[in-house]
This record gives sequence, structure tokens and C-alpha cells, in this order.
Amino acid sequence: MSSGTLYIVSTPIGNLEDITLRALRVLKEADFIAAEDTRHTQKLLSHFNIHKNLTSYHDHNKEEKAPVITARLLEGQSAALVSDAGTPGISDPGYYLINMAIRKIIPVVPIPGPTAAIAALSVSGLPTDAFVFEGFLPPKRSQRLLKLDSLKTERRTIILYEAPHKILKTLMDIRDVMGERRVSLSRELTKIHEDTLRGNISDIIRTVESAYGAAGNGESQASRGRSAGIRGEITLIIEGLMGEPLPARAEDPLAIIESLMRDRGLSRKAASAEAARITGLSRKEIYNASLKK
Repeated sequence: MSSGTLYIVSTPIGNLEDITLRALRVLKEADFIAAEDTRHTQKLLSHFNIHKNLTSYHDHNKEEKAPVITARLLEGQSAALVSDAGTPGISDPGYYLINMAIRKIIPVVPIPGPTAAIAALSVSGLPTDAFVFEGFLPPKRSQRLLKLDSLKTERRTIILYEAPHKILKTLMDIRDVMGERRVSLSRELTKIHEDTLRGNISDIIRTVESAYGAAGNGESQASRGRSAGIRGEITLIIEGLMGEPLPARAEDPLAIIESLMRDRGLSRKAASAEAARITGLSRKEIYNASLKK
């Protein structure tokens, strides 16, 4: 008996009109659907009048359920793997099942469709010819800072996912480690309240703080998860390192300003703020000195 096929079916990240005709056909024809959240997927199926047997497959049961699903595939059944939104296998447990199927010589077929990372990159205004996807940063700050430190000399555009209640802290950590960069922050992609913020990271931080309220210690209500203003998963696009890497501390702040203005396109004010951060000197004094040079 020949094995069935595991279809990796992309589903909408918000707007249901983004589902493809091929995805709808595969969902209808598959023997069963393996879903990250069966309740969420059932809403999608009901909208398109699809009636199909669902089984749960998520990060907490993947080691138990992957062999069961694989066994059904080996018996000749076909399965459609879906996540809550977007393309399965991208920052979700689909990778575990997909690799098990590949090891068992089961056909694995992609059904392309929406992916938040590519959608956000396409409207970011940042270079798209070379990029690296890093998914979610480590939850612990010490590990997060180490990861960011490893990325600070990355010259390709960087794509990250982040939860809304963590975004302000993450933006601040990125600025502390990587310095002033151009970024694009997209949220609620394809939904009614879709929004993309673009600019230097310091400007984006101020916008987020202003929009969602800043606490006295620099942590906003949004970063503590108490604001209803930021909803949904956030996709953050970060400019890769431009020009030559700057030293951790430099003797000449004016040289830093010139480098930032030339290589990263920063304004004199933004470059002065970054030079002050690097050298520990007064931003105002550095800025005034640069005007006289």
C-alpha cells in the first residue's frame, strides 16, 4: 500500500479572502486535518462550509501525536496540516511532524499562502534582496541580549516576531545592543486595524510609548500587557548593519556621527544621540560640536 500525502496548508493570517482556491480544495479532499487549535480551525472551515475530521497537533502534544498522524499517513490516508494562521512550520511545531514524515518517505507537499514575515517585509521599505528570519527572541532577557548581540553585525535585513506585551522592551533592547537602526513594525496584518510603523528605532519607541502610555520606569502599559491598544502578533523588520561596524567605544564622537549620517542615513540629531550612547558623552555637547566642524 502506498502512503498518503501530508499537505502543508497555509491559511489566512487575518483576512479570510487570502485563502487560495487550492488550499480550500485540499482541505475538502484530505482525509483529516491536523490543527494547532481545532476550535480556531473549525471557525475557518465553517466559514467555507467544509466538514472534515479534525485532530489536534500543537507544541504540547507533538511528540505524542506526530507518530499517530504518521501512522495514519502510512496507512494511505492524506492529511492537511494547518496552524492557527499563516504557513505551518514557521515558528510553530509543524517542523517536528514534517521531519518525521520525511524520514518515513511520506510525500510532503506545500500549499503556499500567507506568511506574516514576508507580508511585513514586503511593505517595510527595507532591503528585501537578502534577509534572515529569526522568529521569536528568547524569553529571558539575558538570552535575548546575547541573541541580539550575535545579530548586531548581520548585514541582511532581520525579521522577528514578537508578542504585543513584550514589544516595547524588545525595541529598547534592540536599540541598546544594535544602536540606532531603521525598523518597520507591523501588527494586525490583513485585518481591519492593520498598521505599520516605519522609522528610526528611537522614533518608533517614542511612538509606541506615546500611543500606549509610558510608565515612570520607561515600561509602558502595553509592555506589561494591560493595554488593549496593541493586539495580535507583531512582525518587526530591522535594518541590517550598514557600512563598517563601529567599535563598542570610540575616541572620536564626531567620527561616529559622520559615519552614522553617511552609512545609515541618520539625521544629525539621531546620529548625535547614538554617538552619545556609544561614548557616554553628553548628546547636546556632541551635537553642538558637530555643527561647528
